[in-house]
Amino acid sequence: MPWCDDCDRYLAPNTVSAEGTCPTCDATVDATDVEQPAPVKAPWHFWVMVAALIAYLGWRVIQAGIWVVNGF
Repeated sequence: MPWCDDCDRYLAPNTVSAEGTCPTCDATVDATDVEQPAPVKAPWHFWVMVAALIAYLGWRVIQAGIWVVNGF
């Protein structure tokens, strides 16, 4: 957890500026104390569902084309 020596208090990681300074006194906070959030990746089963949706919609387009060609 980031600590500001000048303010003598702990800082929440999201209150520390991008430059690593205290929002109150602009003193530099130790950069190793600032936790950077990990990037969020979509889980593998999300991509399976996207592929299934694309396959389903593709098949429905083919069915609609057959339906139109055969005269409703």
